[in-house]
Amino acid sequence: MSSPVDKIKEKITIEDLISSYIKLEKAGTNYKGRCPFHNEKTPSFFVAPEKGFYYCFGCGVKGDIFTFIQEFEGLDFKGALKILAEKAGVELTYEKSEVKDERDRLYSVMEAATIFFQSLLTPNSEAHTYLKNRGLEDKTISDWRLGFAPDSWRDLLQSLEKRGFTSLEMEKAGLIKKTDNATYDRFRGRVIFPIFDSAGRVVGFSGRILKKDADVAKYLNSPDTPLFNKSEILYGFDKAKNAIKKLNYSILVEGQMDLLMSHQAGIVNTVASSGTALTAKHLMMLKRLSNRVMMAFDPDTAGMKAAMRAWKLGLATGMEVKIAQLPEGYDPADLILKKKEQWLNVLKDSKHIIDFLLSKIKLEIKDKRQMVLAVRDQVLPFIALINSDIEKAHYIKIVSQEIDFREEAIWEDLKKIPKERIEDLESDAGLALHRVSTIDKNILRRDGIEKRVCGLVMWQESKKEPVIEIGKVKERLISVIGEDHWKIYSEANDSNKSDIIFQAEVFFDGHNHLPRETEILLMELEMEVINKESDLIMRKLSQSEKGGEVSTEEDKLKLLDKFNSLSRKKQQLKENQQKL
Repeated sequence: MSSPVDKIKEKITIEDLISSYIKLEKAGTNYKGRCPFHNEKTPSFFVAPEKGFYYCFGCGVKGDIFTFIQEFEGLDFKGALKILAEKAGVELTYEKSEVKDERDRLYSVMEAATIFFQSLLTPNSEAHTYLKNRGLEDKTISDWRLGFAPDSWRDLLQSLEKRGFTSLEMEKAGLIKKTDNATYDRFRGRVIFPIFDSAGRVVGFSGRILKKDADVAKYLNSPDTPLFNKSEILYGFDKAKNAIKKLNYSILVEGQMDLLMSHQAGIVNTVASSGTALTAKHLMMLKRLSNRVMMAFDPDTAGMKAAMRAWKLGLATGMEVKIAQLPEGYDPADLILKKKEQWLNVLKDSKHIIDFLLSKIKLEIKDKRQMVLAVRDQVLPFIALINSDIEKAHYIKIVSQEIDFREEAIWEDLKKIPKERIEDLESDAGLALHRVSTIDKNILRRDGIEKRVCGLVMWQESKKEPVIEIGKVKERLISVIGEDHWKIYSEANDSNKSDIIFQAEVFFDGHNHLPRETEILLMELEMEVINKESDLIMRKLSQSEKGGEVSTEEDKLKLLDKFNSLSRKKQQLKENQQKL
């Protein structure tokens, strides 16, 4: 019987899937394009239809349709499986015989909470009236699954308990709070906006208070949970991603109402940061779909401060940043409600960040000397963040013309400006950036293979009649990754172990040649370990020429001997791989 993975692979070719995300060109029997996982000018990302995998010679990422969706969409395996099953029209009927995975339970409790909140948003309720007064139509309210949390302490808790969920599960999902004296609902007396992941699953909530209360936050978001991380989730991304790819630009707004009204007005390539600080992860999600982003933030003082930081982050991540300037006193939601056509004009008249800043300075400052100083202090730091030297030169020329100053002098001032790092820009908001460098990608590649082999071994150990020789495979696996790495998987908590086994079972159940598949994976894993050791030796030898820690000729010879030994092992592995 074919596994869900096999059925999906039969219906979705890797070239068709990836070409729906990035532009691919024919290159012999393969396809090539610019890698979506790192910045590059010359295409080094190849897709091999016959083998069903992709590989980037620039950053080393490699995988099949499942790993592509996982990395591109920022999902776990089950989320990628859900998306691909829907694309392929494959029904997922798989049910595990073991205890249901913790993440599955958390997704289930979030879905149950969403249904509970939706049921309380009745047509005659105060919450429904509020949403209608803000301009939302019934279809929008329904499509986005908006709801209402009653102003009571335990209604949600009691409802979910009746459905078989535990208070521990509710707490882990961020639905309730516990103190020494009480357990109570986190969201009370609020309009509820469910927040979805890239696969369309509810992972968190944002609640807008209905009653005016100076002691209560206007908006309350879910805390970080195993499902929800505010630095990685953009509101509306699941519904906007296809339009962003098609139109080749995204529109970024701040709040849920801004987004909902924009989508309702037909601008469906809009996403929102949901009132949380924008991060480079958010922007990288958008950049994978399109390098162009249009930002429309509130023009008040707080909004401008957030906007300035967001603009810099956008440039620092290599994006083309345009500014949609809102009229004073309006946010996008209010503007769409009262002057819909003007919202469309605001988007149409958007300007590149440098052009926007220059126009703003010219409008506000008439004294030439003060204008020159303002350009130096306010515009050049943004130009310094632009990655392309050609684009920098283009804007230096424009600045020169606008302030009637020599380009050479502007270049000299530009050199004096320290380029702000992404990490520093994010630290302003107390957020850390998780950036993936080339080396990090190689580590992820090894970890992916390692996880799959370990999952396969643990899955086979749980079967009465294993298909592989578990003892031999485990012994060889440990000899490659080490005992400590094996313990990370074998001694993991039940939830994580269950997830690893599930992934292996879905991938390999139904394969007729599992021993061969296992051998291939072990060879790939060993090759990754050898490559890492070889790279480390070469770096040490290179550093030794500059006075590094390897200083004596004897030490250098030892490193060279080890490198040659690894090279021989690598060659032998390649020969063995060709025989399979």
